[in-house]
Amino acid sequence: MELQVYVVDAFTNQQFKGNSAAVVPLEEWLDDDLMQSIAKENNLSETAFIKQQSLNQYEIRWFSPLTEIDFCGHATLASSYVLYNLYESEGELEFITKQVGSIYVNCRDDGRIEMSFPQQAPELIDQPPQQILDGLSILPVEVLRNRQAYFAVYDSQQDVENVTYDVDLLKQLAPLDVVVTAPSSQYDFVSRYFWPANGGEEDPVTGSIHSGLVPYWANQLSKQELIAYQASARGGMLYCRLKGDRVLVSGFAVIYLRGTIYL
Repeated sequence: MELQVYVVDAFTNQQFKGNSAAVVPLEEWLDDDLMQSIAKENNLSETAFIKQQSLNQYEIRWFSPLTEIDFCGHATLASSYVLYNLYESEGELEFITKQVGSIYVNCRDDGRIEMSFPQQAPELIDQPPQQILDGLSILPVEVLRNRQAYFAVYDSQQDVENVTYDVDLLKQLAPLDVVVTAPSSQYDFVSRYFWPANGGEEDPVTGSIHSGLVPYWANQLSKQELIAYQASARGGMLYCRLKGDRVLVSGFAVIYLRGTIYL
């Protein structure tokens, strides 16, 4: 069996920036263990497997090197880039997911790919887990959570850039991950994302967590359109908009590799 594979840098317009994802189009679903093995071999934050259902409608599943992931934004952007640019898709795409319903995608005139996510606003918690307080080198101002992660909020971008973390302590928070975030003078807000329990120590750019970050910062900053920067070593730009019960997240992408998997 031969499968096509594409590697795309998402949330950037430069190669070697943003977050890389592998995209594997399928005619039929593979065994789960085999898809997990492919993702482990690819050794990227995520490998997206997509299977066409009808015109512009696809099922999508995401695997980190460690496990299947409920929701992944950057690999959805990468998959959309492949379909628009290499498979000649046009118009709105629909990705059907197991856990978060349908994700709708459109290609904007400026080349950005815009994804419509379900809103997943976090809620403030009175008693943060001790692993958060001990596992982050800087004490957060407040801690919130949603179905995906704990949100550690700081006063400044410098705190987000400088904070360090204890991998072993944060791993104990599984299945939840940890995002640290703060307002920014250069952007509207910044973040970093730590996920040792599910994929790796720090994710370069995490589209999915902005389904929670955007409603939080929209409320804090009293604005519906926001520009976000994920302050990882690779870095990534996300253009965001709160629209009712949906969060629109868009970004650029560039292809790095296309090849063949031999099974």
